[in-house]
Amino acid sequence: MKNLFRLMLVQCFLLAFPGGVKSQIATDAIDKLVANALKTFDVPGIAVGIVKDGQLIFAKGYGLRSLATGKPMDEHTLFGIASNTKAFTATSLGILVDEGKLKWDDKVIDYIPEFRLYNPYVTQDFTIRDLLTHRSGMGLGAGDLMIWPDGSDFTRTDIIHNLRYLKQVSPFRAKYDYDNNLYIVAGEIVAKVAGMPWEEFVQKRILQPLEMKESATSFVRLKDTSNVIAAHGEVNGKVQVIERSKGELMDAAGGIYSNVSDLSKWVIMHLNKGNYGQDKKNRLISPRSHQDLWTPQTLMSVDTYPPYNSHFAAYGLGFRLSDVKGYMEVSHTGGLAGMVTQITMYPELNLGIIVLTNQQVGAAFTAIANQIKDSYLGVSGIDWVKLLSDRIKQSEENAANVTGKVWQEIQKQSSAATKPDLQLLTGTYRDPWFGDIFIDLKDGKLTIRAKRSPGLTGELIFYQGQTFVAKWNDRSMDADAFVLFQTGYDGKPSGIKMKPISPNTDFSFDFQDLDFTRVTDSK
Repeated sequence: MKNLFRLMLVQCFLLAFPGGVKSQIATDAIDKLVANALKTFDVPGIAVGIVKDGQLIFAKGYGLRSLATGKPMDEHTLFGIASNTKAFTATSLGILVDEGKLKWDDKVIDYIPEFRLYNPYVTQDFTIRDLLTHRSGMGLGAGDLMIWPDGSDFTRTDIIHNLRYLKQVSPFRAKYDYDNNLYIVAGEIVAKVAGMPWEEFVQKRILQPLEMKESATSFVRLKDTSNVIAAHGEVNGKVQVIERSKGELMDAAGGIYSNVSDLSKWVIMHLNKGNYGQDKKNRLISPRSHQDLWTPQTLMSVDTYPPYNSHFAAYGLGFRLSDVKGYMEVSHTGGLAGMVTQITMYPELNLGIIVLTNQQVGAAFTAIANQIKDSYLGVSGIDWVKLLSDRIKQSEENAANVTGKVWQEIQKQSSAATKPDLQLLTGTYRDPWFGDIFIDLKDGKLTIRAKRSPGLTGELIFYQGQTFVAKWNDRSMDADAFVLFQTGYDGKPSGIKMKPISPNTDFSFDFQDLDFTRVTDSK
């Protein structure tokens, strides 16, 4: 009787969906989970999708698309999926491999002769596979200031040319350091081999066959923008609508807009190893090429959190790979200004979890995806919302302690009797790949402005010694930076070095990779 009672309890807990497929977590439990995440992490809107055994068994939007309009979310609300796009780029190349038009280990310079990296040996040996696996030897996010924040005037030709100036920080193929710009190069390989832009290839060869009719390869290519989220971020302690990234420069690395309804078709195709459509008789990519996508290429650090007993973590081709409770986990995340997303798949469970959010706090999608995942893995006793909330609070306290000390010193220096001669610092400073910045003095205030990326404009405030702080006008970026003026033998400013102040600054603000030389004095 006791076992029968337990079985009845389990059956009550499982929620039946059309087609007889069941979710391990009931609808009201997901509703409560997401409501808790919305409130705890101050996220305006979240969409959740669950794919199981070839069907979309759960799809729902929660909260608001935009705090400005107050319009509600649903399963068709479109988000920028950001770096989840990288899997589409890798899959595109896999399609071309199937057609015999290229090989994973073809040299990049055979397709893009002007491609150069800092080390000539690396340039000569760099393959298409290397473009996709974050093992170039360049540092984390190296060169991202050419694409981040949105609004720069760099072109893809500029990016390919400027890669040669980014110094390696580790041996080639020895270490994982996440990279966006090499995926832009990968998109150009697709364009050259296919004879059409990456955007058109993905639309024609992936989105259309999978009937992802509401999706597009960039925001500006959406046919209908009536149900699209607004980007949100924290500005001076309050979450509000911020400017959306709209440029197409980084489409192959993070441009696609989609929703949980459409993305379920993408997930179902991958869980069926490239097959899709009625009875899964159509094929998008061959089993061999699909296996390549999900084969470890670059080792990553392992999250040893006890419940999952993970033994390895690696990056494949456009996907992160790990083991959790004896099952393979295939996943990726994505982040643009004001929106972050996650797609996770478990091939042996024929399970996929999609979580899309319109705020830039990754803990929200992690908490939701992990709680749903735990219900399928038989893991219990973890409140992921609380656990990650506590971690964020600790991280924010640490960051506030760091930045607080800096601003305390600035306040102290503001009343000091001796202050630097600001006029001596003005002029034009040039970095080989980022271009010029202008240091100007107006109404007694020193300002900094990047010529090619006007989003990086702000006030320069004296800190100590020869160091100032760049306080950016766009307060949603959370990326204030140290600006160190270097002097020549004559005692005059000769160059500038920079680095982020807060340990929580997004890695794409790679100020540490800049090396400015003064080229002109102020007029």
